[in-house]
Amino acid sequence: MKLFTKRIATVGMASSLVLTLAACAGGTATTNTSTSSPTKQASATPSSSSTATASTSAKKLTGDFEIQYFVGGYGDKWWKKVIADFQTANPDLKVKESAGPKINDQNKPRWIGGNPPDFVYIDGPNLNDRQMVTDGQLEDLTAWLKDAKNIDGDKITDLLAQQPPLYDGKIYNIPLVLNSWGMFYDKAFLKEKNVEPPKDFPSFLDASDKLKTAGITPFIHTGKYPYYINGAFLFPAIVSANNNDFKILQDMADSKLEAFQNPAVLAGLNKIVQLRDKGFIDKASIQINHTDSQMLFLQHKDAFIPNGLWLPNEMSKDVPASFEFGFIPSVTQDKGGKVVANTSTSTVAIAKNGKNKDAAKAFLQFIFSKSQASQWAELSGAPSNIKGDISSSKAPSFVKEAASYLTNSSTVVIPNITLNADVDKAMQDATDALTISTITPEEWVKRVVEVVKKVQK
Repeated sequence: MKLFTKRIATVGMASSLVLTLAACAGGTATTNTSTSSPTKQASATPSSSSTATASTSAKKLTGDFEIQYFVGGYGDKWWKKVIADFQTANPDLKVKESAGPKINDQNKPRWIGGNPPDFVYIDGPNLNDRQMVTDGQLEDLTAWLKDAKNIDGDKITDLLAQQPPLYDGKIYNIPLVLNSWGMFYDKAFLKEKNVEPPKDFPSFLDASDKLKTAGITPFIHTGKYPYYINGAFLFPAIVSANNNDFKILQDMADSKLEAFQNPAVLAGLNKIVQLRDKGFIDKASIQINHTDSQMLFLQHKDAFIPNGLWLPNEMSKDVPASFEFGFIPSVTQDKGGKVVANTSTSTVAIAKNGKNKDAAKAFLQFIFSKSQASQWAELSGAPSNIKGDISSSKAPSFVKEAASYLTNSSTVVIPNITLNADVDKAMQDATDALTISTITPEEWVKRVVEVVKKVQK
């Protein structure tokens, strides 16, 4: 899961997504700082090895090259593989990995002191791209990326499903992962209970009613982190009620008062109220953390859970053998309405004070290739931001299912947005209160509006 404030992104989603998550701070991997060496298990494929060598032969890569990556819900299998492949293609380069679930905190003094790793995957707690740009820690990639090609000779920007965020018109980081919030369920379990998977809000209510009658609590969410239910349930509901126009969320991100007073907000909140008043929400949701709520879901104590695409990989050690993940980005649309996918992303960048920028740029060219789209999907259990067809890959079925929604022209894909931190906190607290009947939808709006007014001053 993402135990941190959502990143700032200022660009829209590409209109046609072919393939595309944000990782989780709850990873279990240990910190690893080591020098990579080619292995039989992680040797370069003929296509990646030969093209990589060709792409870097003009300027032989030598010296030390350090890569920092956070290990969370997506694990480190892809990173291990791609780094080993890159090392194989550049034998005179000494590649060092600085990785783990606590690597951001461990390397923080180095970033502040001007001695950072050369390359960084911006994900996990205590690492924020906007702040890194503000602090002058990231290399300006604007001119380089304009014509940069990957190891196959394809223009990198042409392969991106979501384009890089802009900071005063400049580019400092590139989206590598594309996540979609949504609703998870167990296909096999629903089939056993003769319940049809939901396609919209009416069918979701119908499924929940049947499950409740059978003695199963329909819905659980992470009450300790209410941005889960906001991101996977409330925000899509607001967009659906706003005639599928996601600009309302962008206006909310800009702290525009009128956006929060839009009737679509109340319409979205009232759908949470319906779940609450029908007794569909597990009372255990109150202040429960992410892993506990996910465990109850896997144990079939609850049938549906709003979450991000990292969930199956994060809980891989606890998933029953018979469990068959089902996923739909939204269940809040009216019958016949469009599916709404609320996305977020994680990016990669080059350190401004890095000592081997040539190697860092070559690594960018290496990882942004079509072959890596399938490898990422297979090894991380999530879609990547690289366009490519994964239908024939070994990626998990739920990843292909998510990709099919994201590639469907009828899906409303919400670009990654970032709310003001104070406003976001107010919204989360208000949603938490709403789910337990402490406040009404109107009081939710009043609470949040008061914070927005303070932010505007």
